[in-house]
Amino acid sequence: MAGSSESASVCGDTTATSESSVDYGEGPVGLSDPQFVSQKREMLDAVNRLRAGGAHLDLDIPVIVVLGSQSAGKSSLIEAISGITLPRSSGTCTRCPTECQLSHSSEPWRCVVSLRNVTDENGVVLAQPRRVEFGEPIFAKPLVTDRIRRAQCAILNPNTPIDHFLQPSSEALKQRELSFSSNSVCIEISGKDVDDLSFVDLPGLIPGGDPHDSALVQQLAETYIRKESCIILLTIACETDLENQSAHRLAARFDPHGSRTIGVLTKPDRIPAGDEDSWIRMIQGDGDSKEGGIEFFSVKNPDSQDINNGITYEQAREKEAHFFSTKAPWSGLEWLYQRRLGTDNLTRRLGQVLSNLIAKRQIFTTLDSALEEEVDRLLEQASHDLSRLPSPPSSEPVGEMLRLIGAFVRSVERLVDGTPDEDGLIQALRGTRIEFKRAIRQTAPDFRPIERPRGCESPEIPTTQPSFLSNEEEDWESQPGDSSRAIFVGDVMKKANSAVTRELPNNIPFIVKKHYVCAVVKRWDSPSKQLFDSTRKELNKRIKLVIEDHFANYTYGHLKQRVIHIVQNHMQKCADAAEQHISSLLEEEQEPFTMNEHYFMEYRSKFLGYYKGIRQKSRSNFIVNLESDSEWARNSFNKVVSGLAELDLHSVDRSVLPRLFPPDPMETAIEIMAEVRAYFQVAYKRFVDHVPMSIDRTLLRGIKIGLEAAIFNGLAISGPEGYGRCKSLLNEPEDIAERRTELQKRRERLWKAKEELLQAFG
Repeated sequence: MAGSSESASVCGDTTATSESSVDYGEGPVGLSDPQFVSQKREMLDAVNRLRAGGAHLDLDIPVIVVLGSQSAGKSSLIEAISGITLPRSSGTCTRCPTECQLSHSSEPWRCVVSLRNVTDENGVVLAQPRRVEFGEPIFAKPLVTDRIRRAQCAILNPNTPIDHFLQPSSEALKQRELSFSSNSVCIEISGKDVDDLSFVDLPGLIPGGDPHDSALVQQLAETYIRKESCIILLTIACETDLENQSAHRLAARFDPHGSRTIGVLTKPDRIPAGDEDSWIRMIQGDGDSKEGGIEFFSVKNPDSQDINNGITYEQAREKEAHFFSTKAPWSGLEWLYQRRLGTDNLTRRLGQVLSNLIAKRQIFTTLDSALEEEVDRLLEQASHDLSRLPSPPSSEPVGEMLRLIGAFVRSVERLVDGTPDEDGLIQALRGTRIEFKRAIRQTAPDFRPIERPRGCESPEIPTTQPSFLSNEEEDWESQPGDSSRAIFVGDVMKKANSAVTRELPNNIPFIVKKHYVCAVVKRWDSPSKQLFDSTRKELNKRIKLVIEDHFANYTYGHLKQRVIHIVQNHMQKCADAAEQHISSLLEEEQEPFTMNEHYFMEYRSKFLGYYKGIRQKSRSNFIVNLESDSEWARNSFNKVVSGLAELDLHSVDRSVLPRLFPPDPMETAIEIMAEVRAYFQVAYKRFVDHVPMSIDRTLLRGIKIGLEAAIFNGLAISGPEGYGRCKSLLNEPEDIAERRTELQKRRERLWKAKEELLQAFG
C-alpha cells in the first residue's frame, strides 16, 4: 500500500512489497461490517442478562479456520472477511499459522502483532506456550501487511534475534531456517467497527512433498478443526480435481456431516473445459453425497497480475461481480444459487453461521437449551418430511404439462445422442457391438485344403491365423481342433462336380460358391438378433429411468403410467422398423455381390496361395524338403541340379523346382475355397457396420423422432378439454395435499417460536 513506511521482501521468496497487496482501506469490511455487529451485540447482551440472572455459561468464542491445499487461495479469503491484507509471495504464501483475534472496543482501531511459540529453537515442545510481542502497536491498517511478513520471517528463523526482523532493511528477511513451523503469528485487532471473533490462516496442505513438512501441516490443521467451535472454511481450487485435494478429505474426517463446514470454490476461471458441471452441482447443493451437508460458495479473488497492478478492494469486488454475471455457466445459475457467488455473499452467510454458532454454544447449556433443541429438531423433521413429498400441483396445469413433457423429451434426446459419461447408453452398448463383430467373424467358413480323415486318423489341421490377417484381426481366435464345421477339399470338389449341368469343361457353376456363401450368411441371423435384443433391453432400461426421474411423483393422476404406455408403444414402432431393416440386410447378403473388386481379388490371391501351400505340404514332403536348410537337403538339391546339367539344362534355381510338382486334381476346389473365403472378408466387414448403424438410426436415434408429438397425442391434452385433462393427470391424492398443508403450517409455527427464542436469548 502506498501509505506504508515499512517494506521488506518475503524471507526466502520473491520480493513482494506492501504496495502489491490488495488495498482494503480504512473502512469496515467483511465480518467487521456494522450490520453484523449490531446483531451479535444484541445476542451478547442477552447472554449477559442470563448471566446476571444466575446462569453460568462458558463462552466458547468461535474460530474460523481456512483449510485448503497449498496455493488454493486461502489468504485471499482471509483478506476479504477480515479487512486486513496478508503478505503475498510466489509459491507458498503461508508457512506458519496466522491467528487473528478480533474484538469490539470503543477505542480507536488498534493492532498488536505477537509471536506465540509452542516449540523452542530446536523444535522441542515447550511446557507452556510462550508469547512475545512483535513491535509496537499499529494504528494504521496499511502497516499491518509488512509487520505480518516480518513476523513470519521471525517464526521461520528461530535462531535469529527477533529485533533483527524489525529493522527497516534487514538482511535477515532474506533467509529461512525452516520451511514450515507450528509456531504462530498472532494478530490482535480491536476497534469500534470490529467484531468479536477469531480466525486462523493455516499453511496449505501439501500433497506429496517433504514427509516431515506434510505431517507438520496436517497436524496443525487437525489441532484446530477437531474443536466443535471451529468453523471450517474449506477452500477448494477449481483448477484441481476435488478428490485430489486432501483438505476435502480432512474436513470430512472431522466434520462428516458438514454441519460446521462452509465450502469455498476458488479460481473458478481456471476450471478445465468440460468440467464445469461437477462444480456447478456443488453450488446447487445436489452434488455427490460425499459432500454431506456442506454449503458451497464460489469467489473470484484478484490474480497475481491484478495484485501487482495495485487493485483496490472495491475494484476487486466489482471485477468479481462482473465475472459471475457474464461468464458461463455461473451467469446462468438461478437467482437462488446466484446468492452463493461472490465474496460479499460468502461473508454475509459466514456472519449468519457464526451468529448461530455463538448462540448454540452459549444457550444450549442453559435451562432454555432443551426448548431450543426441541424446536430445531422439529424444524428439521418438518423440512425433511416436506422434502419427501412431491411438489404441489401447478396453478397452470397446461404450462406445467408442457414443461414436464419438454424436459422429458430433452433428456431422452441427450440419452440417445450420447454423453461423455462412462456410464452412458452408447458406452454401455460398446461391449455388445464388439461381441457382435466377433460372433460374425467366427462364422468364417472353415475350409481345409486336405483330404477328409478316415476313421481315427488325425491329420495335421491348421489352427493358426493366416499371417496376412494378423494386422486387421488381432483378437482372432484359433479354429477349434474338432472337425464338426470343417469343409475339406474333397467335399468342395464333390459339390462342384455334382452341380455341373451343360457347362463347358473346367467351368464350375456359380451356384456352388453361392451355396457356401449362403450357408455362412444364415449363421448371421442369431448374432444380429442378439445385438438387437441387447440394445433394445438396455434402451428400455434407460428410458424407464428417465421416466422415473421426470414422472415419479405423478402416479395418482396416472400420468406416469400413461407416459410409460405411450413411450413403450412408440419404442415398439421403432423396434419393428429396426428388425425389418436388419431382415432386409440379411436378405441382401443372400445374393453375393461386391463392387470392391480390388479388395476381393487381393484376398483371393492371398487365400489361394495360403491354401495351395497347405495342400502341397499335405500331399508329400517334397515342398518341406525343398525348403529345408539341412545338409541332406542341400546335397539332394545339388544332385538334382547336376543331373539337369547333364541334360544340358543349366542355372536351375531352387525356386523353380515346385513347378515339377504334378498337377493337383483338386485345383478347382482350391480356387472355390479361396474365392468364397475372400468374399467373406468383404461381406462380413460391411455387415458388422451396417447392422449397428441400422439399429442406431431406426431404434436408438429413431426413438426421439416424433416422441414429443406421440406423448401429446397419446395424452390428448390439446383442444378444449386439454386444461381439464392436464389438471386431472397432474392431480395428487387428498391425503398428500392435507399432509403438505399440515407440515407447512407446523414449520411456520416453529420458525416463529425460534425467532422469539433468538430475540430473547440470542
